[in-house]
Amino acid sequence: MAGVSVAAEWQLVYNRYYRKPEIYSMQWNVDLTRNRVSCARFGGPIAVIRDDAKIVQLFAESALRKLNIYNSAGILLSSTRWDRPGGRLVGMAWTDDQILVCVVQDGTVHRFNIRGELQEGNVSLGKECFEQNVVECVFWGNGMVCITEGFQLFCIPDFKNPISCKLADPILEELPLCMTVIEPQYTMSGNVEVLVAVNDYVLVVDEESVQQVGVGIGPLQKMVVTQDGKMLASFTHDGRLLVITTDFSRILFEHNCDSALPPEQIAWCGLHSVLLYWDDVLLMVGPHEDPVQYFYDEPVKLIPECDGVRILSNTSMEFLHIVPASTVSIFKIGSTEPAALLYDALDLFDKRSAKADENLRLIRNALPEAVEACIDAAGHEFDVARQRTLLRAASYGQAFCSHVQRDRFQEMCKTLRVLNAVRYYEIGIPLSIQQYKLLTAPVLIGRLINSQQHLVALRISEYLGLNQEVVIMHWACAKITASVSISDLSLLEILLDKLKLCKGISYAAIAAHADNNGRRKLAAMLIEHEPRSSKQVPLLLSIGEEDTALMKATESGDTDLVYLALFHIWQKSAPLEFFGMIQARPLARDLFIKYSRCYKHEFLKDFFLSTGQLQDVAYLLWRESWELGKNPMASKGSPLHSPRIKLIEKAQTLFADTKEHVFESKAAEEHAKLLRMQHELEVSTKQPIFVDSSISDTIRTCIVLGNHRAAMRVKQEFKVSEKRWYWLKVFALVTIRDWDALEKFSKEKRPPIGYRPFVEACIDADEKAEALKYIPKIADPRERAESYARIGMAKEATEAASQTKDSEFLGRLKSTFAQNASASSLFDTLRSSFPGIS
Repeated sequence: MAGVSVAAEWQLVYNRYYRKPEIYSMQWNVDLTRNRVSCARFGGPIAVIRDDAKIVQLFAESALRKLNIYNSAGILLSSTRWDRPGGRLVGMAWTDDQILVCVVQDGTVHRFNIRGELQEGNVSLGKECFEQNVVECVFWGNGMVCITEGFQLFCIPDFKNPISCKLADPILEELPLCMTVIEPQYTMSGNVEVLVAVNDYVLVVDEESVQQVGVGIGPLQKMVVTQDGKMLASFTHDGRLLVITTDFSRILFEHNCDSALPPEQIAWCGLHSVLLYWDDVLLMVGPHEDPVQYFYDEPVKLIPECDGVRILSNTSMEFLHIVPASTVSIFKIGSTEPAALLYDALDLFDKRSAKADENLRLIRNALPEAVEACIDAAGHEFDVARQRTLLRAASYGQAFCSHVQRDRFQEMCKTLRVLNAVRYYEIGIPLSIQQYKLLTAPVLIGRLINSQQHLVALRISEYLGLNQEVVIMHWACAKITASVSISDLSLLEILLDKLKLCKGISYAAIAAHADNNGRRKLAAMLIEHEPRSSKQVPLLLSIGEEDTALMKATESGDTDLVYLALFHIWQKSAPLEFFGMIQARPLARDLFIKYSRCYKHEFLKDFFLSTGQLQDVAYLLWRESWELGKNPMASKGSPLHSPRIKLIEKAQTLFADTKEHVFESKAAEEHAKLLRMQHELEVSTKQPIFVDSSISDTIRTCIVLGNHRAAMRVKQEFKVSEKRWYWLKVFALVTIRDWDALEKFSKEKRPPIGYRPFVEACIDADEKAEALKYIPKIADPRERAESYARIGMAKEATEAASQTKDSEFLGRLKSTFAQNASASSLFDTLRSSFPGIS
């Protein structure tokens, strides 16, 4: 049976089977003994550089060292010359983000991407590392710990934010025998803990403290912690393998390895066994005394994964891992499990044997379990033919079973198509199904595009229903970078042909990349296809397409975008160029004017002058004069009055140059004249009460102050009418209660306003006696009667009212004396004397 040959490859370690299939035959010509090698987890790339700590014969090779990066099948991805300063290469490892970290002696950390490109911003471990030299490094996930020749420990907790920190001083007299780390996610403090083997004990070092543990278990030559941070595998000086809890509370098991020579490498294979590698033998030790040996005639490199260990040699890549329970149930020699019988039933069915039906009847009740086992086993296989056979067995079983989750079968088929695609040697990412689930499809797609496998990434994204925009955008940016010799127009056609596959893609981001690569014309053409103005405008401004940016901003109607464009162009352009640009766009012009009215008067005046809008400049000058008037200094004398007058005079000149603003010109002229006279009055009277008052108030104030000559001057200068002059003077004299002057003024000539204003002014001042001097002079009997009524003289009011012979007027006048019975009777008598009045 086929199952016998499959199980023959397995090794039993205690109660678990292990297998070690060859995944790739390496496509390179690399000798691991002559090179320093670093392999990324999750089937990631392999970095290779000649080991400068070893003396090797170069043969026909160049003496210049190169950093080569291969995929897991040994196909070269990139090669870059290694000419980094700082001394010997001390440590090299891949981060979780597939960034290659290289640490040199002086503490400088160089970082490369998968294409061998040096990342910007080298990191330094600090002055102390530079002075003492780095001796050894230990890496994990996205962090690193190193020890210097001065026996000090330094740490970079996260290369995403590469800041170095010094750990507590372990107070060592010599370099430790070995080091390892417990990752921050598995410690109580949340910080990395470094296990340092010294003499016959271990020091646990973190940022704040040093703790001595495990006294008497050492000296330890090698240490490695499980991926969950709970167990420590260590090799002692007397050749024993010890597995201890990381809190050193107990020894879980130990094994005598029959060799005091420490292994070159030690690694955990999952959580259930430990691998130890010497020159020609790989020893796998389980929790009991039943180790398994694998012999190699070439050097190997152990690459721990979450579910096993990849074994890299000069010629092959193998994957050592536990055989899944579903696979054991099918292929174990002599297995009578339902899944094994279903698998055999398919084989018998293919041979057209009636025994196939017999097998199915035997497992009818367990058929769903058998189908699930075949599906699960297919997912754990690397061999495509075996995957297909197992899935056919599952499909065959499903036909006779109504209680199977058919979605599970479809999901497994989809997963295996993805895994087989990326396992292909030209892609070279040998993920197991467990690794794939842990990594997730979006991360896998990200790794594919970083290694320039855009077509595969796009097809997987489409197949899994994921967003294709990430892939297409990365491809477009990579295409722009690589297409140095292609013209902008040709490259644009190539890009648009692919970019149209993804609706809503950000053309602006691709255009920005084109601009960063010095292809400004291509960037301008790409940005034309960006539908979102909010993305278009900033990029157009950054590439110098200011006019287009302003046009797009105004077309969008978004005032924030228009202001963004305006301020950018304003800062970069000459004033006249800026004015010409905004004059043709009403929205931009109006927004500029609105902003400048509040904050940039001088610049706005320049704009109005450049466009011939003299009246608008004049209005601005006039407004500035009023703003000066609000200054507190203006009320304390005269220092700001002269500039105000000059501003108004400038405004008057500008108004005069435009035929349509004769009134404004005259008003500005008179305003300046009035302001100058008020200024002179304040100087002469030493009272800051004139400026910014009206002509009438100025005249009134002059009269109140007794400066009649100045009042007359204002009257004549501004051609104040006689009626207005009389009104102002009457009320001003009443204000200062100068009754003699008022009487004299009333007799100078017949007042053009009549005598009633005199009366009203006196009555308002509560001077009825003074009012009586002028009431008899009122010619109109109605006004005279009303005046008498206002001061309560009923008889005189009645006599004056009788002259009107108007009964309605008499009725209204009577109502003012409603509380006076004798006055009311007078009015009644008078009204009865008129004919026709009852």
